[in-house]
Amino acid sequence: MKTIAMIPARYAATRFPGKLMQVLGKKTVIRHTYDNTAATGLFDEVIVVTDSDIIFREITEHGGKAKMSIRVHESGSDRIAEAAADMDVDIIVNVQGDEPFVQKDPLEKLLAVFRGEEGRAVQVGSLVQVLKEQKFIDDPNYVKVALDKNNNALFFSRSVIPYPRDITVAPVYYEHIGVYAFRKNALLQFTAWPVSPLESVEKIECLRYLENGIPMKMVITSYMGVEIDTPEDLERAAKMV
Repeated sequence: MKTIAMIPARYAATRFPGKLMQVLGKKTVIRHTYDNTAATGLFDEVIVVTDSDIIFREITEHGGKAKMSIRVHESGSDRIAEAAADMDVDIIVNVQGDEPFVQKDPLEKLLAVFRGEEGRAVQVGSLVQVLKEQKFIDDPNYVKVALDKNNNALFFSRSVIPYPRDITVAPVYYEHIGVYAFRKNALLQFTAWPVSPLESVEKIECLRYLENGIPMKMVITSYMGVEIDTPEDLERAAKMV
């Protein structure tokens, strides 16, 4: 299977504009993401897809591959679907530009769900990690996921799910990590659907798959990176570099 990684990179992020060009250690956030994704050795190509001349130059002037978006897009998946439409590829991995601590092991496990007899039915996969600190469980910037017994996603929300109505039961909280893998046709199908009602309310794009009846296989990982959504996240990330 030909497999590529695409990194959607929007400069004007709503909550933290210009976050991808913030410096962590000696490199920008977007370069950390690109370099760490390429360093896994799992992909035939790694490409940043962006609406920003600044980000385009940041990648290409340091030897990376980047592609400019032609249209305005609501989601990262829409952005990479435009870039991938004419490419000969089987599996596309969407690594969010604000994930500077990308590691090989979680991505390898994610790609593995598409292989074998069971893997033939998988159209979309993604990553989760266990959330333990209550302040992060309560934080709407951390997207929570409820899973079924087969590790398919039941629902994504910025609210606390599951709600601990019975205080004698210790719930497990999973955080959605912004890394997706798609079969090319599933990604192109996604972009043909309108923004779905729950997606519109929660501002979580993967709800569009669930609302259209497409299961999402979730891979539980101990990946403990920091997704850069706020200036506070950048401060936490700086301590890890």
